[in-house]
Amino acid sequence: MKLIKQLFFVFAFLALAFSCKNENKKASTTSTVENTENASVEKTGQAFIQDDEGTPNCLQIAIGSPDHKTLVAAVQAAQVENALVNVGPLTVFAPTDAAFNALPEGTVENLVKPENKAVLANILKYHVTPGNLNETILTKLKKLGQANNQYVQVEVKDGKPIIGGANIIASVKAGNGIVHVIDKVLLPPSE
Repeated sequence: MKLIKQLFFVFAFLALAFSCKNENKKASTTSTVENTENASVEKTGQAFIQDDEGTPNCLQIAIGSPDHKTLVAAVQAAQVENALVNVGPLTVFAPTDAAFNALPEGTVENLVKPENKAVLANILKYHVTPGNLNETILTKLKKLGQANNQYVQVEVKDGKPIIGGANIIASVKAGNGIVHVIDKVLLPPSE
């Protein structure tokens, strides 16, 4: 009889232990689902990692510039932030706000609409070249292969490179390449 009581207590203990374990699993699963749902609303990727110590990457340089608010808004609308923070090296041609203002009226407003996200992303990728290409290197090239798989022409006038008709007005070294500030928005050729 004593053995039966002991077995009963062992089985009761095991049943209690398993039922608690299953309830913890349910709570854990519910918590994980809620956390996943909340995380999906947040922006993720390299572009959103905070780093106060390293050399700013191409995106951080644009964000920190008072002359590139339109470019940053376009990058965010097209959701291509992560492309500008890749390890690289990258050469980014960054049109100023004045360059965007020179486009026909309503162009920027139309491009940042959600239904034009792919067109905007294509235009922005046309401003990015693999490699760390300073002005000296650029003067030796005839064309550049851009991140959107198209080419932009390079001319040299008075010893300065002209990229797709745009002048480089400043250059800033980045942690993942170089940013050339340009005075014109580069528009990819129609296919």
